Amino acid sequence: MTNFIENSVFLGAVLSLVAYEAGMLLKRKFKLAIFNPLLIAILCVMGVLSLLGVDYDTYNEGGKYISYLLTPATVCLAVPLYRQMNLLKKNIKAVVLGIVSGVLASLVSVLVLAWLFGLSHEEYVTLLPKSITTAIGMGVSEELGGIVTITVAVIIITGVLGNMIAEAVCRIARINEPIAKGLALGTSAHAIGTAKAMEMGEVEGAMSSLAIAVAGLLTVVGASVFVQFL
Repeated sequence: MTNFIENSVFLGAVLSLVAYEAGMLLKRKFKLAIFNPLLIAILCVMGVLSLLGVDYDTYNEGGKYISYLLTPATVCLAVPLYRQMNLLKKNIKAVVLGIVSGVLASLVSVLVLAWLFGLSHEEYVTLLPKSITTAIGMGVSEELGGIVTITVAVIIITGVLGNMIAEAVCRIARINEPIAKGLALGTSAHAIGTAKAMEMGEVEGAMSSLAIAVAGLLTVVGASVFVQFL
């Protein structure tokens, strides 16, 4: 059985899709934020690989085919933004200020927490790109001398948590404006947060899509400045 699994080229892709579908079923059945499909998929994949003794390289032989779709999927997020172009033009100042504020909040919070917990420079720069999409965050971490594998894990955790608590935070903070919701999710929780934003509404999804791209670019610039602070 183990040999069959190790020789299955598409093991990673099939396992990932089945695990994600299981998460979707749990989410539809229980309707609880804790049953986030991506979180369930991650836990299921980890459990199966550990149980069967399959290493990451074997899993990634098939899983990489799903990873190839990450960049084009992110580009496709421009479609809902195009549909809301008039709304964007009317609120351009608020949109720009919102994204800039979100990026600064992310970078400053990492700096403060790194200082409080006595993190090394390498650990600090590893966390700086936590709120941007994986494709950009990996490059930023590598360029700054961070630990890329940990950066990827932190980015995923940030996105999943943002997706899970988005509605609760908006309710507690009394954020009712669709544009504000979308910008907050895209800036803080990248593509995974955008998935939640699209569930909330078309405007939220469009603004979140914009925030992913702009926040990613601003973080690249901002991280190169903040790297000097610790």
